[in-house]
Amino acid sequence: MVEKETKATIKKTAAKSAVGKKNGTKKAADKSCRIGELDHYLFGQGNHYEIFKKLGAHMTKFRGKDGVYFAVWAPHAKQVSVIGDFNGWELDANFMERQEPLGIYTCFIPGVEEGAYYKFCIRTQTDKLLFKADPFANYAELRPGTASRVVDISKLRWSDEAWMRERQTWKHEESPMSIYEVHMGSWKRHPGREDEGFYTYREFAKSAVEYMKEMGYTHIELMGLAEYPYDGSWGYQVTGYYAPTSRYGTPEDFAYMINYFHKNKIGVILDWVPAHFPKDAHGLADFDGTPTYEYADPKKGEHPDWGTKIFDYAKPEVKNFLIANALFWIEHYHVDGLRVDAVASMLYLDYGKEDGQWIANKYGSNENLEAIEFFKHLNSVVLGRNPGALMIAEESTAWPMVTGKPEDDGLGFSLKWNMGWMHDFLEYMKLDPLFRKNAHYQMTFSMEYAYSEKYILVLSHDEVVHLKCSMINKMPGVGFDKFANLKVGYAYMIGHPGKKLLFMGQEFAQLREWSEERELDWFLLAEKEHQQLQTFESDLLKLYRKNKALYELDTKEEGFEWINKDDTFRSIFSFVRHSKDNKKNLLFVCNFTPVARPDYRVGVPRRKQYKLILNSDDRRYGGEGAERPVFYKTEKSECDGKRYSFAYDLPAYGVAVFEF
Repeated sequence: MVEKETKATIKKTAAKSAVGKKNGTKKAADKSCRIGELDHYLFGQGNHYEIFKKLGAHMTKFRGKDGVYFAVWAPHAKQVSVIGDFNGWELDANFMERQEPLGIYTCFIPGVEEGAYYKFCIRTQTDKLLFKADPFANYAELRPGTASRVVDISKLRWSDEAWMRERQTWKHEESPMSIYEVHMGSWKRHPGREDEGFYTYREFAKSAVEYMKEMGYTHIELMGLAEYPYDGSWGYQVTGYYAPTSRYGTPEDFAYMINYFHKNKIGVILDWVPAHFPKDAHGLADFDGTPTYEYADPKKGEHPDWGTKIFDYAKPEVKNFLIANALFWIEHYHVDGLRVDAVASMLYLDYGKEDGQWIANKYGSNENLEAIEFFKHLNSVVLGRNPGALMIAEESTAWPMVTGKPEDDGLGFSLKWNMGWMHDFLEYMKLDPLFRKNAHYQMTFSMEYAYSEKYILVLSHDEVVHLKCSMINKMPGVGFDKFANLKVGYAYMIGHPGKKLLFMGQEFAQLREWSEERELDWFLLAEKEHQQLQTFESDLLKLYRKNKALYELDTKEEGFEWINKDDTFRSIFSFVRHSKDNKKNLLFVCNFTPVARPDYRVGVPRRKQYKLILNSDDRRYGGEGAERPVFYKTEKSECDGKRYSFAYDLPAYGVAVFEF
């Protein structure tokens, strides 16, 4: 509706004068409404960390009148006006006054109320008119509309003080993190509704919290929730960086969701996209008729594969836009961490480009020096101001020191997705068990670099789309074999050093690939095999949270010990996870073949009693339920290079976890 009104107004007013003197509206931009000199200075230096409180649309009172103060950065515009439903979308009803030296346009419009729709009409140096959504808007029109909306987010209600206070002293390195990655619009939907049936932020919060507490997750990671126009982009092509998407409700509803997760002791991580943005006409691309937010040279400013623009990390104002945005989500909306998407595409000038499509840096190499400095600045500020918050890099290359300290020439992230582990793990798991002995190294190689970064082991949405199959359908065999393979794979993941992330639906063996167009196939839980896998995964998560050995020494070599990493022919892996005090350690034995080993002998690091605390052969997990002892005494019998050992009846695809 808004777009149609705007187009009709353009036709009616195209012939009107562009000098902006109609009704004397320029007087509305009184000097006392202007952004101050300090604001200009800080923004121009890239250090105005609360610029979102100055730019955008803010409800205020001026000379006794209630209204909205508008401000937008458009340095190369010839003229800017505010158009909206409050002025009939008239192009010259409310012109803005330009403020130097940065080219920020401002005006105060009395009588504008909360909920009003608006855009900025930008006249370029060539007299072309552009109709842009507000880059700093806090709310947006529901797609397919593209207007911004006036909203007051200064009085959001919070009751998560205890969580926020504890966050300040929380140390992720020594804490459990089992992350449930979720696309909110396709997790669950209301059946039979004429619209898409999306859960609102409030509905989702209550339903997801109940499920996550039952399963044992510690954190939820929400795929792209900053406003975006196209559902098929999954939220990774953003046009409203400061606005929670209106698909699921208002900013107040969004805050309610974060607050509700915190009240139930669940951390919230948002996907964040500083790497690129779409070319949609109402978005950031060529914002004032020139490359404002993006690099001017398309060899540096465009992703040919993605059809998107690349932020110009050399411009202080652009860096400020992004850094303030990260702070906005973490400080204003209490989000606990940001997972930074496509970091590799920012670090390498030739990422996704052929010869002739990119420009080398001043040293003749392919590193984006400006992006490197941006990351150091970003992470130093965000984590320096917010102890206990997380900055997580989705980085797929061998770039060194992604989680290293900026003062040591690292990028400063808290954690990094372990894409190498993910690739090797999945390639191994896809193999027929007969051939796994030829790929044994794929499952042990990750331990050779496990302490080079602070890692999250990830099985994310990217691995279950685009004909890659769901996790269960990656597994070889049929029926029991598929489920048994997935169970032993998940157990190995829980035992391996690193925090954990699993995409929604894979915990109960979603059969179909994920699609944003439909909810998960929850009906599968009517079948016992899917229930059993879900129960097994839940018990793994609870085992993980309960045992410090599985997380408190994640980044220390003394936290992990191979017992036998070379049982290649039988495709069996055994290892120990140590706790700090060595009082409660765990021994894992994982059999990746359908061959039972009735008298499997495993070496152990000390002469103690070993208690079986997880057995995948349990009937509740779909096993045969054979009776076996709970406690095992060691013998002075050399095995696996250890003086002591004990024997265990290891079933096909068997997983056994012992406490000692």
